[in-house]
Amino acid sequence: MAARIKKGDQVLVITGGSKGTRGEVVTVLPAVNKAVVRGVAIAKRHTRASRMGEQGGIIQKEMPVHLSNLKLIDPKSGDPTKVGFRILEDGRKVRVAKATGEVIEG
Repeated sequence: MAARIKKGDQVLVITGGSKGTRGEVVTVLPAVNKAVVRGVAIAKRHTRASRMGEQGGIIQKEMPVHLSNLKLIDPKSGDPTKVGFRILEDGRKVRVAKATGEVIEG
């Protein structure tokens, strides 16, 4: 199945504790339908110091967000939009913003 959201896309969180936050997709996890978004769903993890010299303490880590809770930001208009697909004359399958009909590069 084709990916509607890819690494490097700007997205808007539409539900949850980070609702209304915009960020860039760092990683997509297609096996579990989740994505890690920079600055969204930050959790604190308590880590123990290791023998390698790594210091212990409380670190902040970005956690995965389900893809159904994300909406792609249209690069042309800057508004959230649904994503569709279109096959071009040269045979390439591209993502299309449903709101404006523009092809989404990437």
